[in-house]
Amino acid sequence: MTEAEAAGREHGTVARNAFYLVLGQATTTALAIVFSAALGRTLGVRDFGVYFLIASFSTFAYVLVDWGQQFYVIREVARAPERGSELLGTALVLRTVGAALVAIPSGLVAWALGYDASTCWYSVAFIAVSLPFFLAQSYGMVSRGRDRMGLDAAVSVVNKIALLALALALLALGTRLPGVLVAQALAGFLALALATRLYRRVATGPLRYSPRAAREILAGGGALFIMIAASNVQPYIDVVILSKLAPADAVGWYGAAKNILGTMLAPAALLSAASFPRLTRAAAASRDSFRTEARAALRPILWLGTLAAIGTFLFADDAISIVYGQRHFGPSGMILKVYAPGFFLLFIDVLLGHALLALGRSTALSVAKVASLVVSTALEVMLIPIFQQRTGNGGIGVVAAFVASEVVVFGGAIFLLPRGCLGFGVGIDVARALGSAALTLLLFRWMPRLPFLLALFICVVGFLFFSLALGLIRRTDAQLFRALLRTGQSAAPPYSAAMKRSSERIPVE
Repeated sequence: MTEAEAAGREHGTVARNAFYLVLGQATTTALAIVFSAALGRTLGVRDFGVYFLIASFSTFAYVLVDWGQQFYVIREVARAPERGSELLGTALVLRTVGAALVAIPSGLVAWALGYDASTCWYSVAFIAVSLPFFLAQSYGMVSRGRDRMGLDAAVSVVNKIALLALALALLALGTRLPGVLVAQALAGFLALALATRLYRRVATGPLRYSPRAAREILAGGGALFIMIAASNVQPYIDVVILSKLAPADAVGWYGAAKNILGTMLAPAALLSAASFPRLTRAAAASRDSFRTEARAALRPILWLGTLAAIGTFLFADDAISIVYGQRHFGPSGMILKVYAPGFFLLFIDVLLGHALLALGRSTALSVAKVASLVVSTALEVMLIPIFQQRTGNGGIGVVAAFVASEVVVFGGAIFLLPRGCLGFGVGIDVARALGSAALTLLLFRWMPRLPFLLALFICVVGFLFFSLALGLIRRTDAQLFRALLRTGQSAAPPYSAAMKRSSERIPVE
């Protein structure tokens, strides 16, 4: 095979992987929204809040169980495919043992925090029923490392379809929350069976456990664990504080809003992940190359983040009404509106996080994230009671605290970037983005109320027009966007992978 043929083959593989990433994410996101809507409309606000609470507990518990294994195993399989069976077999054992070790302690922590007995047992049960799908996802570490993203995407999609169908059937029988947990387990076993079967296409031998590989995975994953844990602990703390300082209804409203917010973060994670290889190569080349690449990648992120902010502000009530119903979940709309400015910062922070990873400054970034966690927690303790008393919706205090704390991450990222990396031109682009947003909001202030889909279309087209008029979007940006989609990476770095997970469950990083 000639060098040109090899390069063309690699280009086709990476493009195909990028396609599977986007297609899989879009499908699972749509299914997750339908599933969440079904839960909200069937369980009601209080039980939906309980589900959101125990799901948050389980998510953080599995962050501990994973211990950074995912990213380490993907990297090692990509370097040495022949080790795939040993690494996967060892990881499966580590994950099973880890889940068994954290299940009961999670229930005890819930009991120590003062939750009732049913919530404590539900938290233990949720970890147990989530294990089959967690193990199914383990097979994806090898398929990702072997550039077979389609296999991993297929497992996730089948799990979501099965979970939705089973949950709807069991909810129709009146089983409520226990039925949802049963559906979770059955869908997980189906996904595990499919993952086991698909693994034959990338297997390099029978699965086997190795004590040496176990020590290697725990040591290698531990290097990434601090950053991942710092990112994932915030949603856990948020829901615990809210549940202690506000009624159960407030937790349900917040959970509904948070599920919608998570799906809207996916574009930032995908586009930033696609930018990562270019940023990495530029960082290795020279500071000038990195500066040019960072500025070029930032403009599309500015555009998307600003559009997400104004779209959330304008259509929050419509989104809640369509997904969950205005009658019981109406207050969730205000939570979305208060969060709207946070999208502008969060989209930028996601890209800056990838830029710092490309520069090898992930440890320093973790420090900024921990600082923002401290700020957010302190503000929540003050703001939740205030908003609960004045508006009857303590969830507003959580998102207000988060938006304020995201300024800490933004400031830390700016400080850690090389001096002059962004420059005056970026400030001009930010002003253009804010100007485009202001003009779009003025347009809607002058217009009569329109049907949702028509109003949404006008919002996107109007914002695009103002962005072009003010110079925020250029022809080179469209060319860059196409290039990113062609050269998206098959195995995203920890920062983007964490963001991808957040679009399905809880926000990180």
